[in-house]
Amino acid sequence: MANDFIAEQRARVERAREFAEKWAGRGYEKGDTHSFWLELLRDVVGMADVTTNVRFEQSTSERGFIDVVIRDAKTVIEQKSLGVDLDRPELRQGVPVTPFEQAKRYADSLPNSQRPDTIIVCDFDHFRIHDLDSQRPAENYTAFRLAELPEQLHLLDFLIDPKRMRQAREERVSLQAGELIGKLYEMLRECYIDPDSEASRHSLNVLCVRLVFCLFAEDAGLFPKNAFYRYFKGMPAAQVRGAMKELFAHLRAAPEDRDPYASAQLSEFPYVNGGLFEAEVEVPNFTDEIMQVLLEEVSSDTNWSEISPTVFGGVFESTLNPETRRSGGMHYTSPENIHKVIDPLFLDGLTAELESIVGNTAQGAGNRAKALRRFHDKIASLTFFETFMPQRIQTRANYDLAA
Repeated sequence: MANDFIAEQRARVERAREFAEKWAGRGYEKGDTHSFWLELLRDVVGMADVTTNVRFEQSTSERGFIDVVIRDAKTVIEQKSLGVDLDRPELRQGVPVTPFEQAKRYADSLPNSQRPDTIIVCDFDHFRIHDLDSQRPAENYTAFRLAELPEQLHLLDFLIDPKRMRQAREERVSLQAGELIGKLYEMLRECYIDPDSEASRHSLNVLCVRLVFCLFAEDAGLFPKNAFYRYFKGMPAAQVRGAMKELFAHLRAAPEDRDPYASAQLSEFPYVNGGLFEAEVEVPNFTDEIMQVLLEEVSSDTNWSEISPTVFGGVFESTLNPETRRSGGMHYTSPENIHKVIDPLFLDGLTAELESIVGNTAQGAGNRAKALRRFHDKIASLTFFETFMPQRIQTRANYDLAA
């Protein structure tokens, strides 16, 4: 194993040397950015899923385009042509900004869930890595030259390693959020007149799903930030039940059907189509203790944009399932085990098809765009069915997958 590792590292260094020699003395922003970063990430750094993980020319609300977005690494890249002064401000949207400042403006305009941790500024020769979690990231950056890539290649390893680190963080945060929802669930359950009736159990489950949706929507940028918190903060517990029902009615009301005299706090919430808020459900009276947990622990102290829907979905389902609650466990199928099922069934084939379209250099840009639109339409037309197995069978299936 040690020999294999050493051999792989030597091969990476050799690939970095070849890459540096190939790109030495050239590089045009508009024509070479795609090829430069695809080759660097796939052939040198060793990123396995470049075609799905890397996006080019992502539009922003600042009327600009981010040159490169590396989704899993939470990194954006501002690419300039060879020879451009990376310290010289240029006019962008009427404001003089350096390449880093330009990228930072674009990053700040993104929804919270898409904002980067790192900005790379590059001119095909100079690489500057800005850690946004550091003090004064504009001045404090790590830099190296293209010719130094073989010796400094480790500085780009963060582009592939954070995926595993983020998965572990997401799992931890998701489990903590699941515990909070479980706590809230039990507190709300005590407020129902007949909590064990089928109707009350259904209403409680729907109520929790709606609350979680509002929290996810808020931190994902679908709702204004802290809109849910502001709406209920300071409200006496005796008024919460009525305000909650009013909020649900407002969310399901189309814009033309909304109350023109609704409060400013209520008017912040957009229309939510679909069926989540359609049905009337039994909403119990809230207590001061419940509102403290809901607003301060579940809403204010939890960043729902960091939570993995894959992990949390399973934990949340366990929270709403009385059988798993009584057994004292929160269970979920890990993303790794999910992929053991879905990858050979359909995802591997779709990924290969996408890579063949993107990697087909023989066809022109127009034909590639048409092929991508057909592929997009194909994905949109697919329908997937999930079958639910009894808990004992499901547990056994998960065990077999893990083995």
